[in-house]
Amino acid sequence: MAAKRPLIVIVGPTASGKTGLAVKVAKKFGGEIISADSRAIYREMNIGTAKPTLAEQGGIPHHGLDLVAPNERFTVADFKKYAEQKIAEIRARGKMPLLVGGSGLYVDSVLFNYDFGADVDEEKRQKLNKMTVAELQNYCEKHNISLPENHKNKRYLIRAIEQQNVVKNNRQKMRDDAVIVGITTDKDELLKRIENRAEQMFRGELYDETKRLAAKYSFDLESMKSNIYPIVHRMLGGEITRDEAKNLSVTDDWHLAKKQMTWFRRNPAIKWLLRCEIEKYLDGLFTEHKM
Repeated sequence: MAAKRPLIVIVGPTASGKTGLAVKVAKKFGGEIISADSRAIYREMNIGTAKPTLAEQGGIPHHGLDLVAPNERFTVADFKKYAEQKIAEIRARGKMPLLVGGSGLYVDSVLFNYDFGADVDEEKRQKLNKMTVAELQNYCEKHNISLPENHKNKRYLIRAIEQQNVVKNNRQKMRDDAVIVGITTDKDELLKRIENRAEQMFRGELYDETKRLAAKYSFDLESMKSNIYPIVHRMLGGEITRDEAKNLSVTDDWHLAKKQMTWFRRNPAIKWLLRCEIEKYLDGLFTEHKM
């Protein structure tokens, strides 16, 4: 029966409190957490990605963190393979797997068993690389391709176009061993949480982390572009003030939150509840699975 323990999926926008909730649920049901966060996969990027600290992990095993260096390639297909392996391993230990995060494509690749098709068409990639960001955005709109979270990043746009190889009718059939809950948050409350997190992040440790990364990696890397580090780097260079940098960070995260919610709302199977209601809801569903 251990191998048949359900997969609990917890989704929601950035700063909605997914990690804290997931840790509580994992403790209650004897679970382990698989992070579905496209920022947390990078080593050396801790504060700027809001990666959960050991204290925040609460003694619960966390998977999906620190998988690759910032200059290493890691695709959605790689994540799907990794997550499926971890789900099987967690169940083999008699534990309950929890898939937790805000990266919609990561989550859906597991929920809908995406098939990523053939290898990249290098000739097509060369053509796409010659296009401007605006041309790539127009291409996505013309071909009904959802814009990626970072739609100003050329590499993200090219990846979104290449992911047309995903079998589209996979979304018609979701895996039958998963229960999905989403954290619903009042807009004003979520914005306040984002602002509070930014206030806590903008400190010496983040500045030191940015300096180390800037000395070692190029800002042309998508890992460096898609995180807070370019903003902090501008602040450290005297281009903008701390308050301006913090406000830019809040704006970026707010836009990200809206994109995440737009993505997740496409899935009618998600049960949307307040953070304080989810634990009780899952308790009612899985009482028989308690350890």
